[in-house]
Amino acid sequence: MPAVPDAESPLIVITVGDSALSGNPHLADLKTELYVDAVRRHGGNPAVVSTATPPEEVDRLLSSMAGLVMSGGADIRPDLYGEPAVGATEVDSARDTLEQHAWHESQLRCVPVLGICRGLQAINVFSGGSLLQDVPSHAGTPYGSGAALTHNLEVDPDSRLARALAEGVPDGLAATDEDDDTVELTVNSYHHQAVNQARLAPTLRAVGWAASEFGRLVEAFESRDEHWVIAIQCHPERTDSTPIEFEGIWDAFVRAAREEDAAALA
Repeated sequence: MPAVPDAESPLIVITVGDSALSGNPHLADLKTELYVDAVRRHGGNPAVVSTATPPEEVDRLLSSMAGLVMSGGADIRPDLYGEPAVGATEVDSARDTLEQHAWHESQLRCVPVLGICRGLQAINVFSGGSLLQDVPSHAGTPYGSGAALTHNLEVDPDSRLARALAEGVPDGLAATDEDDDTVELTVNSYHHQAVNQARLAPTLRAVGWAASEFGRLVEAFESRDEHWVIAIQCHPERTDSTPIEFEGIWDAFVRAAREEDAAALA
């Protein structure tokens, strides 16, 4: 049974784009609410932060957060990873700055971080990696405009990600590849930028992969150290196109945040 947030629920900051700057503010708000709902149904206390949030409130929330979700959204400025724009289109420089600040604070305080879609890309860039700026075959249909494009995600069974996914199903994960012990899940695809092994930051470990016209993409990674960081390219908050296993990621993330919160208060 899903947890219910209470006064002791860990504060989870969710960074998002400013919906007022979107071409469809109503849809942007609906997408944000999906992240909020996912955190809340697993017992977290969500707080949404965007570039419209007053700076003093941003600082207050980041200084007291127990966990950080970096959500989907616009492209990241290519100059942040030392490249010209050769595929990046709609960028959000102000959000880049906000999320650099949030990521830095999460590193200083070692709070759990969950990166989703743009969040995966941002963590990689902020950690010293770079991006493939345009992977057309993964762009799919814009959310709210039809059925999601899907593809297979191959998951390393010996990973923090796999252990989290296993919590989403009663019998745990089982190998689905006849040739090895990897697990394959069908995930949604709402992105046109991506990471591959050559562009992955050295502090991050690839634990999920998908095929593309540019070869194998890294569609999930985690930190190499003990800091709880998991990033995934798909959108697990969009439950209509997400396997039930991904509920385990939300559960593991909020639990890690709760443990961090308890340790900070001890």
